[in-house]
Amino acid sequence: MVSEALRRGHTVELFNRGRTNNDLFPDLTTYAGDRDGGLTVLQGHRWDVVIDNSGYVPRHVADSARLLASAASHYIYISSISAYADFSAPMDEDAPLATIEDETVEEVTNDSYGPLKALCEKRARAEFGADRVAVFRPTYICGPGDRTDRYSYWPVRTMQGGEMLWPGTPADEIQMIDVRDLANFTIDVAEQKTVGTYNTVTPPGSFTMGELLSDSLAVTAADTRPVWMDYKFLSAHDASDRELPIWVAPTPDVAFAAKVSGARAYAAGLKNRPSRETARDTISWWKTLPADRTATLRAGFSAEREAELLAAWKAQKS
Repeated sequence: MVSEALRRGHTVELFNRGRTNNDLFPDLTTYAGDRDGGLTVLQGHRWDVVIDNSGYVPRHVADSARLLASAASHYIYISSISAYADFSAPMDEDAPLATIEDETVEEVTNDSYGPLKALCEKRARAEFGADRVAVFRPTYICGPGDRTDRYSYWPVRTMQGGEMLWPGTPADEIQMIDVRDLANFTIDVAEQKTVGTYNTVTPPGSFTMGELLSDSLAVTAADTRPVWMDYKFLSAHDASDRELPIWVAPTPDVAFAAKVSGARAYAAGLKNRPSRETARDTISWWKTLPADRTATLRAGFSAEREAELLAAWKAQKS
C-alpha cells in the first residue's frame, strides 16, 4: 500500500512500533508508538486519509479512530470476510456479521477473530462517522511478501517436485486477492474518498484448486505429481485447516466460503490480475528470501506429515 501510494506521488507517513522491517521506507516520516496505549505521538498532526490495516482488537481501533477523527477526513479499515456470521448461505456486504457474547474479549483466536473484526468495523464507524469510513473485507491475501505462507505453500511445495498431496478435487472453488490488487484498490478509494463496505475478493467461480495447481506447475516447471485426496479421507486422518490453507472443505457449514460476492468492489474499481501472475511473482519473491525463512513453511503440510498421508492413501487404495 505504501509503495503504491508513493508511486502515485502521495506523501505517506507511518505509525508502528518499529520492531520489524525497519529497513523499509527509511526516508518516510515514521511515528513510533503502540496501538495499545501509545498513540499520543500522533496528536497535533493532520492527514487526508488514515489506512488502518493492523486493527484486530476493537478497543485499539476505537482509540485510534477517536484520536484521528479530528485529524483526518477519511478512514479506511481493513477487515476480513471472517467477519461474516454464516458461511452456509450466500454472502454479500449486507449479510449478518459474527458476534461474540463477551465484547470485552481481546484474545485473538480462531473463534474470536471474525467477531472481533466485525466489532472493529463497528467501532471505526462509531468514532469516525459512517460517512467517512470505508471497510474492506478481503479473503486470503496472496502474493509477494506473504508472511503466512497460506497461499505460498502451494506453488512453493510444487517447486520441490515429487508426489504432492492436493485436497478435494480440481473443481473445488477457492477465492483470494493479490496483495497488489488490494493495494491498488486501497489507494483508489483513498484518492476518491470512497465510503462503504466492500468484499475484496476474486470473482466467485473464477478460480479453483485445479487452476492453482496449473499455475503452480506452469511457474515452477517442476516434476510434481499431484495426488488428490477426498475430504472423507483427510477428515479421518485429522488434517487441519493450517495444513489445508485456502481450500474449502465440502461441508454445508462452509458451502459459500469461497463464493463471496465482490460485485460491489468491482463496480467501485477493484481489478484482479491473472492468478498465474500471482503465482509467478510469489515464486520469484520466495527465491530471494534467506534460507532460515524458507526452511520451514508456515502453513501446509510438513514433509513428514505429507509422506504419512500419502502412504496411508496408497495403503487404502491397494
